Amino acid sequence: MNPDLTGCCIAVFAAASLLSPHLARADPLHHAHRRAAEIGLPPPGLPHPSIATSLPNYGDPLGHRSTLARAGITYGIDYTGDVLGNPSGGLRQGTHYVGLVEAYLDTDLEKFAGARGLSFHVDFYQIHGTSITAENIGSIVSVSDIEAFPSTRLHELWLEQKLFHGASARFGQLAADSDFLISEVATSLIASTFGWTTLSSDNLPYGGPIYPFATPGVRLAVSPRDHLNLKLGLYGDDPVGPCAEGLDPGHCNQYGLNFRFSQPLLLVEGAYSYGAKDQCPSGTIKLGGWYDSGTFDDQRYPLGQNTSNNTLSIRHQGNEGVYLIIDQTIYRLPGPCNAKGVSVFGRAIVSPSDRNQVDAYADTGIVFAGMVPGRPNDGIALGFAYTGISNDASAFDRASRLAVIRNFETIFELNYAAEIVPGWIVQPVMQYIHNPGGSVPDEANGRPNQRIEDAFVLGVRTVVNY
Repeated sequence: MNPDLTGCCIAVFAAASLLSPHLARADPLHHAHRRAAEIGLPPPGLPHPSIATSLPNYGDPLGHRSTLARAGITYGIDYTGDVLGNPSGGLRQGTHYVGLVEAYLDTDLEKFAGARGLSFHVDFYQIHGTSITAENIGSIVSVSDIEAFPSTRLHELWLEQKLFHGASARFGQLAADSDFLISEVATSLIASTFGWTTLSSDNLPYGGPIYPFATPGVRLAVSPRDHLNLKLGLYGDDPVGPCAEGLDPGHCNQYGLNFRFSQPLLLVEGAYSYGAKDQCPSGTIKLGGWYDSGTFDDQRYPLGQNTSNNTLSIRHQGNEGVYLIIDQTIYRLPGPCNAKGVSVFGRAIVSPSDRNQVDAYADTGIVFAGMVPGRPNDGIALGFAYTGISNDASAFDRASRLAVIRNFETIFELNYAAEIVPGWIVQPVMQYIHNPGGSVPDEANGRPNQRIEDAFVLGVRTVVNY
């Protein structure tokens, strides 16, 4: 653990704790709790949902949290843990555990210091455990969206300024997957591709500025109409930089303090919510894209590739992707703007074949929220994703006379999220991965003429929000 980063984390939360007694004099804890109790609500400062609502004094016996919240300062600590194993298929069989602690602090600087329309955010990760994807499966998709190099690290650190009605500018250390390419319905699934797709993570340097990395950048957002949202983001495309072959990228940016801005990565997205009834839209459609101004190796003729005539190396300037996302509610439970019911999603994204291993991607799925009798806060999610290998990458395999030619990878996931108490869920999960790696030779087991076997994954996730 980096002592500087540890000290930074401690300082942030210690400052919050030291501030709260002074702020409390103006509005004692028992007054806040009493007022909240009178209207049947928890005191301010709690995320929703939070396990604190099931703890004595809302997990805030000294009143620091609610007092800070009234001054514009809120914080939270979330824990996600996955136990995952593959009883069959993949490179080898086994069971792994991976865990993530996220601590975040948000400050409304208008309320706290009179800075009109300005807010501040910082969050830190503590990642531990091992990767079932790298050690057991060998797939392009990560079985768990929290798999990463074990470390304690800074993630995002930014200021956001409200500009005019419906517009804001965010600048600092930013992650693109906080704002772009996201299907809200698909986030009920735990495989990484249902967040930031395998196409984008495979085609950008080290995945781009996404979990667990961030890069310096700026994000502009504007809502010219009630149901129309436009976003533009400019980020550094490479969060890691030079990294020796064989090292995990996390080794080369271990604490999230590199603050790299190399080649610019531009993302744009427009979202339109439709079917609005009583301010409750039935669906959202998003159209977006990204452009990376860096240089990329050709997939058919990469650096040093021998041809019948000579050694030909091709590099391309720039890379891009275009995507479409649809989230649709097909049944809503009774009640004013009830968020529970049955929803479906679909995404498609394409990139050039000559400079990318993955040139086509699509996913779809369905989520049942609050549909289990007697379990109003449980959910069932099913998802399917297709990762298409580019024709140029396949042509390289054929020219190299490989026995196994890359073509595509698919994953199916089914999970059930059971609420134990508000803020704590336990989520059994099942996945089936066909053609891990896009159909690649099983070199790890000395079988170059056979592809890695399809993998069947079983496990359970637990999530606690405080």
